[in-house]
Amino acid sequence: MDSRFDDIRPYYDSEVPEAVKRMLSFEYLPDIAEFLKLPLDRLKELLGSCKTVDDFQNNIMASVVTIILKHSANEVTFNGLNFFENGFKHLIMTNHRDIVLDSAIIQLMLHKHNVKTTEIAVGDNLISSQFIEDVARSNKMIKVTRSSSPVEVYNASKLMSEYIRRQIESGTSSIWIAQRQGRTKNGIDQTEQGLLKMLSMSGNGDFNTDMKSLSILPIAISYEFEPCDIQKAYEVYITRRQKYIKGEKEDFLSIVNGISQWKGNIHLEVTDPITPDEIESCSHLIKNERFTALAKIIDKRIRSSYKLWPNNYIAADLLDENGEEKYSHHYTNDQKVSFIEYVDGRIEGLKKSIGAYLSEDLSLDKQELKEIFLGIYANPLFSKESYLL
Repeated sequence: MDSRFDDIRPYYDSEVPEAVKRMLSFEYLPDIAEFLKLPLDRLKELLGSCKTVDDFQNNIMASVVTIILKHSANEVTFNGLNFFENGFKHLIMTNHRDIVLDSAIIQLMLHKHNVKTTEIAVGDNLISSQFIEDVARSNKMIKVTRSSSPVEVYNASKLMSEYIRRQIESGTSSIWIAQRQGRTKNGIDQTEQGLLKMLSMSGNGDFNTDMKSLSILPIAISYEFEPCDIQKAYEVYITRRQKYIKGEKEDFLSIVNGISQWKGNIHLEVTDPITPDEIESCSHLIKNERFTALAKIIDKRIRSSYKLWPNNYIAADLLDENGEEKYSHHYTNDQKVSFIEYVDGRIEGLKKSIGAYLSEDLSLDKQELKEIFLGIYANPLFSKESYLL
């Protein structure tokens, strides 16, 4: 492959053994083993068995993600594997609810059904150490440059676009990318126009052919209990008042919280790929409107395919000022009582949840925070209804 991609591509098989040696010498490996509830000797044995990328995904990542879900989720369901038949390669675009698990669960589901896993686009802001880079790039990670000057970001975006297009058009690999930079904080899944513009940078200038050849395949990820829900609500709350500035360890803490927090049931719905006719309908518009129209098509796929849980309906009824409970046929009274207790507990436990980056002197309006929190759960329902009416 072109050496220009060396800094962003996943590791080659030949690079994995050296990366494994570095991982085995990582000083916090015992803590990781303890977090995973896995004997340290067993973790070292699994790592030592990895000679290729496939080995790493089979022996480490599949086991690790399975362990995480065993302790933090109930049932994981998946529809739409037929779109991966005959080795078709896609640009998989999903809503973004959890930093790690969104892509990790997709990889595990593909792995379990003997479908070739995808490469994964990950922001370089999350690559905070050599150990994390070794783990990520051994797991088919593509590094997305975000923390540079505007010129460097532009050049990096063009390189990323070329890499993604090459991998898909050549039939080498499918690629996963989130529909937006940063997780959805308010429960409203929305595709960033800038992402689509980035993807077009490597094309020949013809919107029709450039987008069709990427074979965009949207997937809706639905968590019964939103990962980092109270942290997201707090961020929205602060953003209403001032610029939100991340704490020094906030990304790391969000990863840990997202992994460890109870998520209940999880569903992945693979939607129909974006069709040539849909792309052609966008191509007749002026440049920026083309990307806006395509983003709306992707949003419709994801929002209308989002699996709703009792929590979504309960939250919507709790936000109803008239108390009509129009969605009460979707849940039981016990489920409502349980969810109300959950909401109150999460808000009361905010200090403990946010801990390292909560302002000590901040006076919280708990009612407003509660409304934001409930919105995270109610908005997927409102979004879905807007497309189904």
